[in-house]
Amino acid sequence: MLFDPLTLNGLTLPNRICVPAMVTRLCGEDGFVNADITDRYMAFARGEAGLIVVEAMAVHRSKSGPLLRICGDEFKPGLSELARKMHAISPSKVAPQIIHFLKISRSGWRQKVSDLSIGDIKQIVREYAQAALRARECGFDAVELHMAHAYTLSSFLSRLNARRDDYGGSLENRLRAPLEVLAAVRAAVGRDFAVGIRFDADECIKGGYTVEESRAIALRLAQVGADWLSLSAGGKFEDAQAREGEPLYPYTGYSGERTMPGASYPDGANLYMAEGVKAYLRAHGVKTPVLATGKIGTPELAERVLREGHADLIGIARPILADPMWPKKTREGRFDKVIRCCYANVCKARDEHFQTVSCFLWPKGAKQAPQSDDSVAPVWPAEGASLSAAREHGRVVLHWNPATDNEAVYGYDVWREELGQWRRLSALPSGITQYHDAGAIPGISYAYRVQAYDFAGNRSEVSNIANLGA
Repeated sequence: MLFDPLTLNGLTLPNRICVPAMVTRLCGEDGFVNADITDRYMAFARGEAGLIVVEAMAVHRSKSGPLLRICGDEFKPGLSELARKMHAISPSKVAPQIIHFLKISRSGWRQKVSDLSIGDIKQIVREYAQAALRARECGFDAVELHMAHAYTLSSFLSRLNARRDDYGGSLENRLRAPLEVLAAVRAAVGRDFAVGIRFDADECIKGGYTVEESRAIALRLAQVGADWLSLSAGGKFEDAQAREGEPLYPYTGYSGERTMPGASYPDGANLYMAEGVKAYLRAHGVKTPVLATGKIGTPELAERVLREGHADLIGIARPILADPMWPKKTREGRFDKVIRCCYANVCKARDEHFQTVSCFLWPKGAKQAPQSDDSVAPVWPAEGASLSAAREHGRVVLHWNPATDNEAVYGYDVWREELGQWRRLSALPSGITQYHDAGAIPGISYAYRVQAYDFAGNRSEVSNIANLGA
């Protein structure tokens, strides 16, 4: 099912994999497409995901740092060329995500939706419509409206929206601005252009809405004309951690963790959201496709979600950042060659510190994921990996010999067995040949193994098994 096509308002995706919008911080303050941005998205295009959503780009001209823009015609040539280049090398469909955000200062002050006048709201509606039309004119296949996390339209939807007029209070009123945007966008781009919406299925903050309410939000958005619903979570200002001298950043608190659940969360941590939303839509006779996200890193999990009917599209962000060829390798039966994300969330941390977003596993200083067509696997030295495991200071410490490769060893996958089941614990860059398992406890028997991999994803032979008794 993962590689079955899906049609969204006349737009046929070649498969069910979506690259959700991921901030890169690769563009300059001017907001124009540059060579680094182009290289990042060309890498994604070569991976052949069904839908690639280009990182959020501003519909207005407020100061924002390194953020792509689509707020004026001067940005159209660069965006048009990006779309053209991606289409030239890939069957992937491409959609920009467009966003409006409120002002925020280093002093801690931030603008809220309650500060906006009716005129301000009408202007936001116009800006979304104009930006969506530019997206179509630039040759993109669709457009996605950002209504998630801490940004303007999400803040209207939030249960913490403090407005006391027709744009706040009841759910119907909180939906008013988002629905006005959707209606204006639809009028601008026409009925035959796919329009998706990314919104929070759970705010993950005290007093925020949960799936109990987001399923009704989803239904109304679908009824008014959304062609797909991409579900995210959290990412709110209300629980962000204040850092002296820096503006609040909405992914630093618990709700930000729920946006990008890390290694400590179970696989598919947010799938209950897609399950609840889709079931509610179908109960009301609405067939709008639902896109699930949140630590879906293996084809087995993705296939199960589709097969059980919990979602129609699978959003795979960090794993495709780690290896842009994830979709193509998987389609070709080469998942064993995929460089697998370890959910260390270094990419998230770099974004939080306003640094260029890169993957923990990439070579130091790299702006893009390394690529290679090499077919020669790494090898262990003559004495083997000599993997050892010992309890030290309340954790299990693993040591092994470094592997070698004809090009370069990229990193190591670390696995642990418990009760007959092997689970991949983590991945480490090539310069690290030890691992501390802080989750192992006395009273349980464990076994460990390690595999080296290179830039092409070729794996070495499995190391010796290091057993650790209870």
